[in-house]
Amino acid sequence: MPKIKICGLTRPEDIEAVNDAKPDYIGFVFAPSRRRVTPVEAAAMKERLDGDIRSVGVFVNAPAEDIVRLCRGGVVDLVQLHGDEDSGYMADLKSRVDRPLIKAVRVISPAQVLAAQALPCDYLLLDTYQKDAYGGTGIPFDHGLIPPLEKPFFLAGGLNAGNIAKAAETGAYCLDVSGGAETDGVKDAEKIKALVRIVRALP
Repeated sequence: MPKIKICGLTRPEDIEAVNDAKPDYIGFVFAPSRRRVTPVEAAAMKERLDGDIRSVGVFVNAPAEDIVRLCRGGVVDLVQLHGDEDSGYMADLKSRVDRPLIKAVRVISPAQVLAAQALPCDYLLLDTYQKDAYGGTGIPFDHGLIPPLEKPFFLAGGLNAGNIAKAAETGAYCLDVSGGAETDGVKDAEKIKALVRIVRALP
């Protein structure tokens, strides 16, 4: 059974919704986005988050010091790098914080995804490529571009209740949903519950 992540929480009500539905992971976005939260907002939400749900901090080309501070403050349990961070940046970060590292790849080709396995990260995150956008497009990509991988991966890009079961057939370690868990741009408790229910029923 794959795991599920609900990304882009912004409100106390979102924490109540995930505490009820119990996904495996949630995401706080610290990068420019309509879902962006401040460290103070994220810390307040993390305090109310069920201890069995792990928080992922989403960053795009952020100063490493900002990430270290959030990790040491207990706000972020895993670090997701969604920008142009290279292997040197990742190695430096891993030497400073003991947190699993997720590196996002905006998928263009199987060869590109295979090459990304060599990066010093614990997981890959496969997302839709769109010029001038680092993620959050809400658009699925061709899962046929995913080669057989040894490194576990999160799968993002336009997932929702209608396609998440099919997406699980990629062998993803975790299915990552953001816009598909929203109504009118805010997280929808019923959609979150339905998504978790679908994933929990998968083999």
